[in-house]
This record gives sequence, C-alpha cells and structure tokens, in this order.
Amino acid sequence: MINNLRFELSFKNISQLENKLNFCKFNKIKNINIPCKGNIKKELFTSTIKYISRNFPELNVTYHYSLYHQYSKNKKNSYQNFLDFIRNANSKRSYEVLLVSGSNKKKNFDAINVLNNIKKEKNLNVKLGIAHNPYLKKYYKINTERERLEKKISSGLINSIWLQFGTDINVIKDEVTYLQKSEKFEKINLFGSLLIPSKQFLARFKFRPWKGVYISDKYLYSLDDFYSFTRDLVIFYKNNNITPIIETDFTSSEKMDLICSFLGIER
Repeated sequence: MINNLRFELSFKNISQLENKLNFCKFNKIKNINIPCKGNIKKELFTSTIKYISRNFPELNVTYHYSLYHQYSKNKKNSYQNFLDFIRNANSKRSYEVLLVSGSNKKKNFDAINVLNNIKKEKNLNVKLGIAHNPYLKKYYKINTERERLEKKISSGLINSIWLQFGTDINVIKDEVTYLQKSEKFEKINLFGSLLIPSKQFLARFKFRPWKGVYISDKYLYSLDDFYSFTRDLVIFYKNNNITPIIETDFTSSEKMDLICSFLGIER
C-alpha cells in the first residue's frame, strides 16, 4: 500500500511545490520527505515549511535539515537557527526532522557536534532522525561511519535511521544485521532509500553520479539487472521492517503507474 511508503519531493519554487503536493493529495500520498539541498535551502526551505503547514496540514512530513546548506555566518548563529527550528517543530508537532551534516561537513559543526550540544539544552524534548551510509567503508574507503553512528545514537535523541541507497545487497544485509543485534538500535525506526530504475535515471546518473551513492556498472549498464536487484532490495526492506523512501521522481501519472506496477501495489 502507498501508506507503507515515503516519497521525497524535489522542486524549484513554491508554485512547483504546490502542483506536486496537489498530485500527492489526488493520489492519497501523505508520507513525504522534503530534502534540504540544491534550490531547497535557506529562504525556500523556510517558505516551504510555512506553506505546507498552512495549506497541507494533513501530510506526514519529514524535513531534512542540512547543517551545511543551512549554515549562516558562523557556528553560533547556525546552531541557534537550528535550535529555533527544532523548538518550533517540537511545539507544533507538525513534522519530523532528519538531521544531516551535508555532503561537505563544516569543521566542528556536523551532526555529532550539534547533537552533543542539543542534549545539554533544558526543556527540550526532541527526537531526530539521522542518515547512515553503509557503503562508505567498502567503496569510498571511509572507515568512520559506524563510529559516527554510535556517537549519534549515544546522544539519546535519535528516533530513526535513514539508510543510504547502494547496489551491494550483502553490504546492506550486513549493516542491518549489525543494527538488529545491538540493543542500542532496538527501538529505532529504520528507513531505506529506494531508487526506481529507468533509462532516464541511468542516463542522468552516468552523467552526474550522486555523491556517496554506490551503483555498480553491472546495474548502470543493464536495466533488467537493476530491476532484479531493486526487487530483491524491496523484499529485504519488507522482511526487516524497513520503510522504503522513494527518491526518484513520482509526480506524474506515468511515473506513479511505473512505481506502483514495479512494487505491485494499487494506486
């Protein structure tokens, strides 16, 4: 069912956002994620939250808060902005927050630094989501991701973990096994990125790969193989209570039909 999925929206302005949200409403899509990257940052990010809260209060929204893209002037000012953002989210209870450091981390101002400061705040009862990339060690030679995950969890502020997409099924299986074996992650919700294969997506990814997203050549050059892998990933998510988040565009009848057909669900 559509209600068992989440959908990430990308847009260039409020007018485009409105059209896409009306599409969501028509198709009874209520679980959406708003990224904080590209055009969606600073003023547009703030305007988006106000617009959705005012016009689409029925939506279950998760906002990605990028410490890199929302950085303003200095660390002190940027931290205060995030603190105000969290307090607003907590008081209105109208949306969830996924905290991300950003593709280029600011020195001494990333998710770990901010979480350490947030837990010292008085009268602030908040739960946050964090991103986690299981592929960094094997494919990008970055060995600190699990250590960073442990530090984030130790803050006591984490409600959910959002797993990055990649096409090595053994890597994601090992990482989920690691999470399931530890009591630290027992009550934390898991979400998993999902990209629906298409010729258009493959062409774009070949031309401009997404930073930190590992897709092997086997799948980049064979749509059938990519379909097969993605079906296996969907089954794995389902068997391990991981909520998929669709990160490819879905906001047309043709694209929505493709997604529903691929996942075997009704619109």
